Amino acid sequence: MCLLCVAKSSSWSSPRRAFLLLAGAAVATPLLAQVDVGESSRLRTLVPAAELEGAASKQYVQMLEQARAKRALAPDSHLQLQRLRAIASRIIPHATRWNDRARQWKWEVNLIGSQQINAFCMPGGKIAFFTGILDKLKLTDDETAMVMGHEMAHALREHARERIAKSQGTGALLSLGASLFGLGQIGDLAANVGTQLLTLKFSRDDEVDADLVGLELGARAGFNPAASVTLWEKMGQAAGGGGAPGFLSTHPTGPDRIARLRENVPRVKSLYEQGRARR
Repeated sequence: MCLLCVAKSSSWSSPRRAFLLLAGAAVATPLLAQVDVGESSRLRTLVPAAELEGAASKQYVQMLEQARAKRALAPDSHLQLQRLRAIASRIIPHATRWNDRARQWKWEVNLIGSQQINAFCMPGGKIAFFTGILDKLKLTDDETAMVMGHEMAHALREHARERIAKSQGTGALLSLGASLFGLGQIGDLAANVGTQLLTLKFSRDDEVDADLVGLELGARAGFNPAASVTLWEKMGQAAGGGGAPGFLSTHPTGPDRIARLRENVPRVKSLYEQGRARR
């Protein structure tokens, strides 16, 4: 059953429905965006952003604690971590163009020692890279920025929020509606969705969305958008050699993806030149 139909046919009052619509207004396509991805789905408004970001933060802390216990969490002095944080510091200022909630996020960037070719950005701006993606693919700063921009785009466009709304079902939707207006608790839901975040698979449309938004984010920060093409060429080579099960299990590659990026690189070239001039 369509979750939006459930929402429309429920007994919630008009002000409550209006609240959900207003909650969705924070994420839309910027008027001056150079890439065309359309507006974000309103399905995401069926899951409270603050609850999801809280669940993500808890899971992120747990992941870091586990990595620290295994001596796999890079210290602040680690050169690769410093490199990642420097790249993030250039991209993050452009995040609010895509989601005003990002002003409130407590952004974090960490590096975990692992041979996995993987990286992610959880809701609320919690970023992690595994050393495998940097070392095995020998990523340049520009290519690393394209990975980071892509992952940040998933968070900024609230793809996890939308996917969870689709998967939780009518019962969860109704409990969410009650909680939004002080009629109940959703701690159990937050715990449940928290366990999904690291393994969440996005749809093909979500991946296209993240590719293009990430491309523009990186270009605005002064990173060469052409690196998006070489990045995914490297990803494809890694997939062919069986070396990238982590990242590519949730980020399929292919000639269509690369062709789409090539088509959009010229659209953000002026942004890249402006970003370089500001450096």
